[in-house]
Amino acid sequence: MSILICIIAVVVLLGVLAYSRAPLWWSSLLLLIGAGYAVLQQGAHPAVTGILLAALLVLNLKPIRRAILTGPLFAVFRKITPPMSQTEQEAVDAGTVWWDRDLFSGKPDFAKLHQYAAPKLSAEEEAFLNGPTEQLCEMLNDWDITQKRKDLSPEAWDFIKKNGFLGLIIKKEFGGKEFSNYAHARVVTKIATRSGSAAVTVMVPNSLGPGELLQHYGTAEQKNYYLPRLAVGEEIPCFALTSPEAGSDAGGIPDFGVVTRGSYTDPRTGVYFENVLGIRLTWEKRYITLGPVATILGLAFKLYDPDQLLGDKEDIGITCALIPTAHEGVEIGRRHYPGTSAFQNGPNWGKDVFIPMDWVIGGQDFVGKGWKMLVECLSVGRCISLPAMSVATGMLSSYTTGAYARIRSQFGLSIGRFEGVDEALGRIGGLTYQMDAAQRLALTALDSGEKPSVISGILKYHNTEKMRKALNDAMDVHGGKAVCIGPRNYLALGYHAIPVAITVEGANILTRSMIIFGQGAIRSHPFVLRELKAAMNKDLVAFDDAVIGHIGFAISNMVRSIWMGLTGARFVSAPVDGPTAQNYRDIVRFSSAFAFLADTGMATLGGSLKFKEKLSARLGDMLSNLYIATAALKKFHDDGQPKEDRPLVRWAVETALYDCQEAMHGFLANHPNRFVAWFARRVVFPCGMTLAQPADRVGTRIARNLMEPCASRDRLVQFMYRSKDETDSVGVLEHALKAVIATEGIESKLRRAQREGQLKSITAKARLQEALSLGLITADEHTEIVRARRLKREVIMVDDFDSNLETADVDAIHRSIV
Repeated sequence: MSILICIIAVVVLLGVLAYSRAPLWWSSLLLLIGAGYAVLQQGAHPAVTGILLAALLVLNLKPIRRAILTGPLFAVFRKITPPMSQTEQEAVDAGTVWWDRDLFSGKPDFAKLHQYAAPKLSAEEEAFLNGPTEQLCEMLNDWDITQKRKDLSPEAWDFIKKNGFLGLIIKKEFGGKEFSNYAHARVVTKIATRSGSAAVTVMVPNSLGPGELLQHYGTAEQKNYYLPRLAVGEEIPCFALTSPEAGSDAGGIPDFGVVTRGSYTDPRTGVYFENVLGIRLTWEKRYITLGPVATILGLAFKLYDPDQLLGDKEDIGITCALIPTAHEGVEIGRRHYPGTSAFQNGPNWGKDVFIPMDWVIGGQDFVGKGWKMLVECLSVGRCISLPAMSVATGMLSSYTTGAYARIRSQFGLSIGRFEGVDEALGRIGGLTYQMDAAQRLALTALDSGEKPSVISGILKYHNTEKMRKALNDAMDVHGGKAVCIGPRNYLALGYHAIPVAITVEGANILTRSMIIFGQGAIRSHPFVLRELKAAMNKDLVAFDDAVIGHIGFAISNMVRSIWMGLTGARFVSAPVDGPTAQNYRDIVRFSSAFAFLADTGMATLGGSLKFKEKLSARLGDMLSNLYIATAALKKFHDDGQPKEDRPLVRWAVETALYDCQEAMHGFLANHPNRFVAWFARRVVFPCGMTLAQPADRVGTRIARNLMEPCASRDRLVQFMYRSKDETDSVGVLEHALKAVIATEGIESKLRRAQREGQLKSITAKARLQEALSLGLITADEHTEIVRARRLKREVIMVDDFDSNLETADVDAIHRSIV
């Protein structure tokens, strides 16, 4: 019995050491002490200590360990690890890791998370957001843009150029605004709540494009010439990457250039240059935003040097150049028609077009470095543009649907009081909170100098997908009003444009199934990249350190997962007290469980995990939802933990953690090795799947907040453009909402009087007059009711057109029959 107690004590202490991630020699010392006690006090055979001592010497003495253990493992690892291509290597090296590394660690440091400064607008940025951005929004009419002009109005284009909207990220020394990434995103968000086409027009020059590339990699001459012109809209940029044969596989672009000597006329100056070193280009691109109206074309292509004019390398690699669209041979101007969106987008092409070498972005020194340039810039742009537009859609859906659900009534009751609508409203608000929180945290990283490539993939996929869900719910609540498009319909045009956001900057299917975990496992895992680099560099010493650390890491996460699963993570310390404390504990638990499952997947499936896209996608979902949950808690913390926002943060965090749990369940249910899956399930879910979706009452509280003017709603839609014009389809909502709320008691009194037989008139209008005549309501109340009903009719009216669907009846509100 004493031996058994000794074994149990050693196992428990080993578990404690593993849980706390103590050094290997601590565990080794504990085992030796336990073995010595068993031999000296309990009569165990001395060979036990000898065998154990030998094993521990192998583990702890690095020269012996490398010779006997990690050396043979290194040889096998090098054989089974596929070599990285140059594009894969550049993609891995591009960008930085940030909070995603903490989530992969199994022990996220919440103190560090809370120390990250909350993003704020400077006085200049706030003035721009509340000044020119508001003015631009006032000018925009999305119906006119998308259905009539198929473009922004000349006045809007002129305003955008003159007020520096195309130079938000360009440094002040070149005439730009030099705004923070946070300000850039908020400007895009506000514009997008008014017009998606206008938002795309503004965001593209400030995202992945010539401006961003020039600032980071351009020569002094290129910067001095182009950046001031881009900042004031004198030049309109576009960037051409996608080819008909290479969409998501951007590294496989067929477009090519050959280094040669040639002659050309510079379209900017009209000067002819003869026999200069340059590139002869052939390309065909499509889906290029601003392409049809661009004056300067950023172009990505593969560069070859068969005559070795630049050196001894023939295949130089992906290169980026900047070409005036007026240059001879550049074919540009035709348009694609992406749904109901009207932003300028189209193909361009050219055959055997000669350009001088100094048109390469960064000059000759940067030939072949285009892929790294693109990936690094893309990791920034993907955190800003589409996520900002997704947040805008969430805000618009929350604001309009909450108001509409309170204004619109059926069976004498606001439709928002019906539980089915209430459920949809709760989701809309919760998803908007998740999207905004996820982007805010990413923008914090960007403005601190990070380029979080893994997080950018998370944002691109999850924000656009949550946007789709929120807008679907908004459409359902609005019913026929959202189905029939027209000037009054503020949802349908955005709904029809959803596929654009889902498709561009990396198709969502690919982003989820391959990129998020595929990149995250290499970049964010504390040991995998070290192991891969050691193998590539034939560095056994580095491999030995990494693989031993990796084994300890995996064991630690296994022990932590079991213990926190058994205890519900109740003994984990939380950085805050109150209603969100358990959320922090659950995140620590699921962070360890995720790290354990990630290692389990990589260890048992090896390189084939790359092709098990459904399993890889679920691992990516785990990481993504942990990020979303922590982002929501950070937003709540930064906002001062307002009591009114507790339903929102609770819904956001509990939903994300539940989705994380479901992803774990799906991974284990579909892992091809059933024994491994059985064992891992007992580690991760020792007491079963214990997390539930948010309670119905949480969604109801969110819905109630969306259906009335309050601080929580205003914070949620803070950066939305809200017109104050009663004749505006969105602007009228606030007026109608306040009027309907103010008269709900009077309307209730009128319905009661009708039920009791006091009001006998047939129509609502006649009964209202009858109530006034009988003294049931005052003259002031009569005036209030008339106004509220007029505004309510304005809200619920659906556009109708002439027989050719050309002219809408703007006076339909006055066509009252009953």
